[in-house]
Amino acid sequence: MLRIAIPNKGTLSGPAAQMLREAGYRQRGDDRDLICRDDANDVEFFYLRPKDIATYVGSGDLDLGITGRDLLVDSASPAEEMLDLDFGGSIFRFAARPETVSTIDQIAGRRIATAYPGVVEGYLTEHQLTATVIRLDGAVENAVRLGVADVVADVVSTGATLRQAGLVIIGEPILHSSAVLVRRTGAPANGQVDQLVRRLQGVLVARRYVMLAYDVRADLLEKASALTPGIESPTISPLHREGWVAVQAMVLRQDVHRIMDELYDVGARAILVTAIDACRL
Repeated sequence: MLRIAIPNKGTLSGPAAQMLREAGYRQRGDDRDLICRDDANDVEFFYLRPKDIATYVGSGDLDLGITGRDLLVDSASPAEEMLDLDFGGSIFRFAARPETVSTIDQIAGRRIATAYPGVVEGYLTEHQLTATVIRLDGAVENAVRLGVADVVADVVSTGATLRQAGLVIIGEPILHSSAVLVRRTGAPANGQVDQLVRRLQGVLVARRYVMLAYDVRADLLEKASALTPGIESPTISPLHREGWVAVQAMVLRQDVHRIMDELYDVGARAILVTAIDACRL
């Protein structure tokens, strides 16, 4: 039986469970349950603290896990990313008082406060910088004002909280994080794991794409199909109406209205959009 860890709480919990449901896996009916067996798919789900998931997977006690890329990096566990799940995005950045530190190079020799020391230490090593990393749990914005640190490293969205603390963002992001599927580094091939990855990839495609169908005159097909090349190629079918064809193609959801307008201008008609619930490519 495949054993998978998913977040018990936090911003990753609900979206992770929903994605697994869309992939055809049973999930717990009560948020207080810590284990859920899906006998039909021969899978057992364990609901754990997000920060612990990489550790369990890296130790080999669990086969797979869904956690944040930031938590995976911070854990320093022997686990590796298999698939970006495209939710729970966040950006880690340095911030400091502008009169003290204004460039990345100037953090060398400074004290850096963060709740993610593994992420920061990895960045410092990669960029050949030396600094003192101070681990704090929770918000770190006041660490500079209180004299604990010279620089903070934290998740930044609008930067409003940092500005309130008199800090400004320094340099490029430390890390772009999102929810990821992880496994133990070097784990052997597993048919059940491959199946789960295919299902999740199918969910990702279904969320990003829609099926676009339209009718167009055969002499305009080349222009129309250039707008809708599909994943491999569009499906073309003759219509009972002489000189016309029906076309079906997958297009990016975010582009669908622009493409519909352009198709109409080319001469396509009966343009319809259908959501995709699942797919295998």
